[in-house]
Amino acid sequence: MPSVVGLLEERERGARQRVEVLREEADRVLAELRDAELFWERFVTAREVLAEVLAVPGGGADVEETAVPVAENTASTPTPTPTPTPKGGTVPGSVVPVRGEGVEVSVLSPDYQRIVGVLAASQAALACGEIASALGLERVPAKIEGVRSKAAGMAERGWLVKEPSGRFTLVPGLRGGGS
Repeated sequence: MPSVVGLLEERERGARQRVEVLREEADRVLAELRDAELFWERFVTAREVLAEVLAVPGGGADVEETAVPVAENTASTPTPTPTPTPKGGTVPGSVVPVRGEGVEVSVLSPDYQRIVGVLAASQAALACGEIASALGLERVPAKIEGVRSKAAGMAERGWLVKEPSGRFTLVPGLRGGGS
């Protein structure tokens, strides 16, 4: 008959082996997650750059004008030419207009208006995670990065101020209600 201590040691050994297997699997999953996040960040960056290019006054028209002759010149060539600005352009509300005299918050898409509203209600600059929470979003990297992307675009176009700490606040004189 086996001893109680021997049985406990056997079960402990089995549990330890299971923990080691799970740790290895967790390490593998975390490494895969890091790779997937890096891959995803490339798309976020590409989308931001595309939105910037399309938001530049006259920038989109220049691209379309240069794309037409290229397509005409290569019409006899079977290789497809990517079109930088297809019909329909960007997703509605994805490009933030440049803020200027007389431009009101109401020109922004609802998502951007909500960010302005959260910052208007705050007494201090907010980090993107705090903005995401105030918007009722989960505090997960994908949601926070979406808020960061929107806030950065708004800062580049004069709606928000991005502090060196990475926090955002409204530009002086902007109110969240529609001005």
